[in-house]
This record gives sequence, structure tokens and C-alpha cells, in this order.
Amino acid sequence: MNPATSPALGPRLSLTQVLVCGAVIVTLSMGIRHGFGLWLQPITQAQGWTRETFSLALAVQNLVWGFAGIFAGMLADRFGAFKVIVGGAVLYALGLYGMAYASTPLSFALTAGVLIGMAQAGTTYAVIYGVIGRNVPAERRSWAMGIAAAAGSFGQFLMVPVEGQLILSLGWQSALVALAAAALLMAPLAWGLREPAFAGGGAPRREQTILQALREAMKYPSFQLLMAGYFVCGFQVVFIGVHMPSYLKDKGLSPQVASYALALIGLFNVFGTYIAGTLGQRLAKRKILAFIYLARAVVISVFLLVPLSPWSVYVFASVMGLLWLSTVPPTNAIVAQIFGVAHLSMLGGFVFFSHQIGSFMGVWLGGYLYDRTGNYDIVWQISIGLGVLAALVNLPVRETAIARQPREAVA
Repeated sequence: MNPATSPALGPRLSLTQVLVCGAVIVTLSMGIRHGFGLWLQPITQAQGWTRETFSLALAVQNLVWGFAGIFAGMLADRFGAFKVIVGGAVLYALGLYGMAYASTPLSFALTAGVLIGMAQAGTTYAVIYGVIGRNVPAERRSWAMGIAAAAGSFGQFLMVPVEGQLILSLGWQSALVALAAAALLMAPLAWGLREPAFAGGGAPRREQTILQALREAMKYPSFQLLMAGYFVCGFQVVFIGVHMPSYLKDKGLSPQVASYALALIGLFNVFGTYIAGTLGQRLAKRKILAFIYLARAVVISVFLLVPLSPWSVYVFASVMGLLWLSTVPPTNAIVAQIFGVAHLSMLGGFVFFSHQIGSFMGVWLGGYLYDRTGNYDIVWQISIGLGVLAALVNLPVRETAIARQPREAVA
């Protein structure tokens, strides 16, 4: 059976309900995390830590997010997204509160790293895209995923300036406590994503078990290429998102320039992700991905070559924003197109785990090489080279649905 056209897994939620609740949850979850770079200098200066200490905690966060995302996806595919999102919201609040009062590098890594990483696994794309995949027809799926990704971008545009203002007005600790309260708002929103097919703790019947679906995907070359490209995405965006505020301050620019730059990335990514999702309905998604990665390499190169000024930063942030999370809709839409939607959250979690390994490397190498060399030059150069590589590996991806032998459905 063609997985892209297999029957719906039970009754569907309304499109509006899925998009509104999913978009607001992603807005809060992604919006909060996008501003973590604003806490790098306040926390390291207050605690007397190095940038590597802060960077390592966020690197752990990204790695845990990716690893836990696999299991969050499995749980969401088996029991529905509602319970997973509620659990993620509670963990998010606990992690932010603990991050505010962590007094040692270990406790900071456990709260900012482990707890928040687990929270993000249950409140972001893998889980939300699973709901979208199961409830949105295939002909509108890429567009709907673009809407959800755009919501995450709007969260960055909305939340980063708010977080900067909270730090200025409340202090960095109280600002984190305020965000912890905001994170709890995701729990009631999850009620709108309760799928009828999962009522009573059951699950719709599927053609494959988890192990069968995983074995099939891991052996498929196009899935491996998507994972390789997503590694690069994670490396680039998390390095820039966390370290650019300090990079700009080291160059003599005011903290407000960094806040505006991160906000511009979020604003323009609203358009970039929406456009990528819409184009994915009409163009080959592998070509969209190749263009995005190559364009990133070009944009970073130009940014490093031109004289640095607030305006060059704003132009860089705006153009990079168009390319920021625009990889997310086509990547996940390809996974759904190849393998179907029954195990989409889990398979999306595996692809995202590769993204988060890249995120770990990007944020940690940024702090490590800065402490060793006094600048970020090497990491910028690595980002450029990886962008070219990612463009090349996405071109051979096959987007057609995988051919399967009919088998008896499983629970």
C-alpha cells in the first residue's frame, strides 16, 4: 500500500483546531528557547562561570531534546499528543525555575540542559507534526507544517524582545521564573489536540510495528541523507542563536543590536517557513532544501566579509531568518511522503535527533573554541563548509512513497 495515500488513522480533528492549538504551543516552546542566548553573559558573570560552562549546558539541552524526542514521538504515536504535551509543559516550567536558582555547573546542566531538553521534546515539532500528519490531508500537509513552523518563528520574534525586557526590568533570575509560569500555558492548549482515535488510551491500528517502521527507515538511503542535512541545520542555527549576541558584543555593538537581530530572524522566518511549506506543495522538496543550505553558506560568507555595523547585522539577520527554520516543513513532509503518517512523530524524532547532535556540536564548539582562541572565526568557517555539504547531500533524496508488501495491520 502507498503510505502517502493510506486511510486516515481514525476520525480527524478540524484543521483550524489543529493549527491554532499546535501553533500557539510551538510559539511558546520555541519562543522561550530562542532567547536563551540573552542569558549567557548575565548568568556567567553572576556565577563566575566560563562561556563554555553555559554553552555545554545548552549543548546538553539540545542533545537531550533530540534523544528524548524519539521517545516522545513514540509515545505520541501510541497514546496521542495530549499527554505528551502536558508532561512537556510541566517539565519546561520546572527546568526554567531550576535554571534560575542553579548554583553549580552540574545543577545548571541538569535543569537548563536535561529538564528543558526533555520538555522541548514533548512540546515542539516532532509531536505537533505527528498530529498534523494524522489530521491534515496529504495535499495540504506541507502547507500546514509550514504554518506550524512559522508559528515557532513568530514566537522568536515575539518572545526574544520580551525576554530581553524581562531581564532588564526583573533581573535574570526573576525573568526565568516568569517564563516558567508562561510555559505552563501549553498544558491547557494541549486539550485541543486530543485526537478521538486515541480516546481511552487506545491507538489506531497500523500496518507496521515500531521496530518494523524504524528498521525500514534506517535502511532507506534518502532517510539517511535527510538526517545528514538536518545535522547541519542544527549546527548552524543553534551556534548563531546562542553565540551571536556575545559575538556582537565582543565586536563593540550594544546588546540591543543582538536582541533586534534575533527578533528579525524570528520575524523573517515566519515568511521563510511559510513560503517553504507552500512551495513544497508544488516543487521538489529536496531542491528546496539544497537551495536553503547553499544560501545559508553564501549569506554567512558575505556577513563575515563586509564591515560589521548594526545595519549589516540587521540585513544578515533578515536574510538568515528567511532560511532559519525553512528546512523544517520540507524535511518532515518528505518523511511523511515516503513512509506515511502512522509513525511520523517517531521518525520525525529520529531525523530531529540528528539535528540536535548538530546543535550540540554547534553550541559547544562555539564556547570551546572561543575559550581557546578568543574568537568565533573557526566555527563560522565550519558553518559555511557544512552548508555546502548539506546542499549536496539533499539533492539525491527520493521523495516517492516507499513500496511495501501488504501485511496484516498491528495495534
